Order: sequence, then C-alpha cells, then structure tokens
Amino acid sequence: MIVCRSTAEIEKLRRVNQLVARILAELRRMVAPGVTTEAIDATAEAMVREEGAEPAFKGYHGYPATVCASVNEQVVHGIPSTRRLVEGDVLSIDMGAKLEGFYGDSAVTVAVGRVSADAERLLRVTEEALFHGIDVVKPGARVSDIGAAVQAHVEAHGFSVVREFVGHGIGTSLHEEPQIANYGPANRGPRLAEGMVLAIEPMVNIGAAAVKVLSDGWTAVTRDGTLSAHFEHTVVVAGGGCEILTLFDADKARTPQPLAIATGEL
Repeated sequence: MIVCRSTAEIEKLRRVNQLVARILAELRRMVAPGVTTEAIDATAEAMVREEGAEPAFKGYHGYPATVCASVNEQVVHGIPSTRRLVEGDVLSIDMGAKLEGFYGDSAVTVAVGRVSADAERLLRVTEEALFHGIDVVKPGARVSDIGAAVQAHVEAHGFSVVREFVGHGIGTSLHEEPQIANYGPANRGPRLAEGMVLAIEPMVNIGAAAVKVLSDGWTAVTRDGTLSAHFEHTVVVAGGGCEILTLFDADKARTPQPLAIATGEL
C-alpha cells in the first residue's frame, strides 16, 4: 500500500530529513585523505543522538553502523571500518535517521582529494541523473517515469545503472511502497499523488551494471571492479511538482538541474 501523508506528517518528515541533510553536510566536510570511515560513522551517530533522534540503519536487519560508507568499487552498504581514505578515492555516504516516529534518508558520493577525470564525470553524471529523476516527479506522473529519466541520462554518458537495488517509499518505516527502479520504460506503475514521500537513489557504475555482495553479507561491489557512485534525496509529491526534503539550504547552489519544487502549502 502506498501512503499519502497529511500536512502534519509531512512536517515531521521535513524535520527528520533536514536533520539528515545537516549531518550529511558535516560528514562531507570530514572526507579527506587519512580519515577513516569508522570516524565518519562515529560522528554521524553522535550528531543523530544529540538531536534526540535514532540512527535508522543501525540494527536494521542486523546492520552494524549508522552510515553505509562505500569506497570506490563498493556500490552500497559498505560497513565503516578502520580503513583510511586515500587521495583519489570516491566515498558514498548513505545515512538515515528516525525522529518523532518518521524516517529520513539521503546519500552523497564525495571525491577524496583530487580524483581522476573519469571519477569526476561519474559523480557529476550520477548526481545529475538523480535530479533528472526528481524533475519528473509530480501528481499524475507514474513511478516508472523516474527510472526512465535516470537511465536515459546515465546511459547517454556511457555509464551503467545498477539493477539490484532501488529507491523506495519512506515514512513511518524506512522502506515502504512503492519500489523505485532506476531503469525501465516510462508510463508504468502507480500514479504519483500529493503527499507521497519517495527516496530516489540512482546507483551508477563506470563499467558494467553487474554487482555482487561480499561475504560480510552487506557490501555490494561492482563485479568488474570499476568505480560506482550513489546519490539519494527524499522528496514529497506536492502541487505541480515536489519538494526535496533532504535539500539542505547550503547545498541549493550545488544542484545541477532545475528543480520541480512546489510552492505554497502542502
């Protein structure tokens, strides 16, 4: 069942998603050669708890950390460790929080120092693809329109869309209906309606699309060992478009695409 949230519920979702956005902004500033992903995770957990919220991922199906920290060929669900970042790495940080019974979820991929031209292009195209997907979100559109927009942009630049992992609805549970694939034909699936809250998250590989999960049962990596990137925003369908709940004010200048953000009351 797909839930359309009330104005009061959306305000709670706005608060928790803005908290996630603020913490991700701080974590992004931490990323540098020599920093461990374990240190990034510890900072994230401390910040979440200082705000009276709970980490959404820690303990979820047994996941052991507050963030997913995925380096280079790791696509998603990388477990934070004592591994130190080095110049040229790319790091995906995915995190969620629970506050007042509602969940927030967002992800960003960050360059560690100076990276290759190919890595820069991968990060740029993946974030652009996220905003292409967001830009089609409006009442009356269909769920598959999002994935079709993402796939078209990614493949136009010669990269591959990961098939095994998808975006999702979000609200009083971390993962709700509908599932949002990042590929496929447009004009399929449920129609979007005001009050639906969606976590849109393209995962893009510089090489082939195929991935595998390592023996830890969590870390997904590219089968060919090439770089991967992951960006995610949580949005609410509203008015003639949507509002990006995880778009922190300081990041608005970074958005690579015009945004379909609704104005007025939700």
